Amino acid sequence: MFNRDPFRHPSASTSASTSASTSASPAESPVPGATSLRRRTLFQAGAAFFVAMALVTPSLAPASDRDDDRWVGTWTASPQRPEPPLITPTPAQFDNQTIRQVVRTSIGGKKVRVRLSNEYGSTPLSVGAVTIARHGAGAAIVAGSDRALTFGGRASFTIPAGAPALSDPIDFDVAPTADLVVSVFLPKPTTPNTFHSLGLATTYVSTPGDYSSAVVMPTASTTLSWFFLTGISVEGPRKNAAIVTLGDSITDGFASTPDTNRRWPNLLAVRLQASHRSEHLAVLNHGISGNRTLFDFIGPNAQARLDRDVLNAPGAKFVILLEGINNIGIPGFFGFAGEVVTAADIIAGHKQIIARAHERGLKIFGATLTPFEGTTLPGYFTPEGEVKRLAVNQWIRSSGAFDAVIDFDRAIRDPAHPARMLAAYDSGDHLHPNDAGYRAMADFIDLRLFRGGDDD
Repeated sequence: MFNRDPFRHPSASTSASTSASTSASPAESPVPGATSLRRRTLFQAGAAFFVAMALVTPSLAPASDRDDDRWVGTWTASPQRPEPPLITPTPAQFDNQTIRQVVRTSIGGKKVRVRLSNEYGSTPLSVGAVTIARHGAGAAIVAGSDRALTFGGRASFTIPAGAPALSDPIDFDVAPTADLVVSVFLPKPTTPNTFHSLGLATTYVSTPGDYSSAVVMPTASTTLSWFFLTGISVEGPRKNAAIVTLGDSITDGFASTPDTNRRWPNLLAVRLQASHRSEHLAVLNHGISGNRTLFDFIGPNAQARLDRDVLNAPGAKFVILLEGINNIGIPGFFGFAGEVVTAADIIAGHKQIIARAHERGLKIFGATLTPFEGTTLPGYFTPEGEVKRLAVNQWIRSSGAFDAVIDFDRAIRDPAHPARMLAAYDSGDHLHPNDAGYRAMADFIDLRLFRGGDDD
């Protein structure tokens, strides 16, 4: 019965040999009124079809004004698992406490949503309350600015082991390059199995109790890590887009001044906002201190976390890749003889990241590896390692594999001794820049690289 033509009148011939040239005219119809009946049947069936499609296919309806908006990340932090003895969260447990975390936005918007993560947890994470507010000073928020968040309609909820959770959107004016506070109340004993070790922003941990909406929160301890909080997105015009910075400690901001947001991605965001041509561009920092592209160490290796941190980042259009120096130095520093790599190995890893970014339609810019001769980390620098760095940089500059090159090496090296960082930009360990060095890196980036990042 399902092979029968639903638009065919029962009186019509079922012979396959009937053709248009031999079909009967209306005057010759074997059944009086069959033609008009057939037309009515076809009209009724067609009308029913289009009514049904309108009900089950919303995309056929005219687009609303909201279809012109999109969600784009304004702040991120790559989730990590504890990796003792190198990286261990402090405190080691929360119990009936509120965590108040301060973050710096990049672009603004009128609606906001927050992403939490239990991706490295082995048990469900119980959350009692979450609020977002504007930052006042210290552990205080601006009075009256806090808004309660729900996740799937619930103010109290559970995040399954291994999963993230995205809040329901709310109306909330988010200013560009401004400080927000996300307060998370954890009612049960909770081990921080998912965190970001190098927050470089003071996180406040309360005395026992739910202080998620308190203007001033009593503080039991502070730390410079972020816990369970991995992203904030804003809704805005469709032209909004994100630049994702994928890197290690130099992108994570190691050795920059805490609570000042002087990482080079933060400073790039300030430049974009000041340009008046790039205010629609967010900067998402996915640096992890100690990260590598070819082996796990601190955090998953960059190739392993590429989908989560970059390719699926809300609004991603551009990628800046600054990784590789840890591939060279960490085996010597920690004695990982089996993880010594060649320049060709590093280049092959970069090619994989480039290919996967291009497959998603992203533009990816290669950043040259910065100088590290004389570093105070024993065994990290060797003459052989410097040869590898130079070879990788030569390939980044000349291969054409990247959509463009950002020459951070040139930006901060000592012209009189190119294997070393300029003293004015050196934090003192001869590997990580200081605040001035990070500013020099941000200032060196040509903002014209990011034109054409919208959908117009």
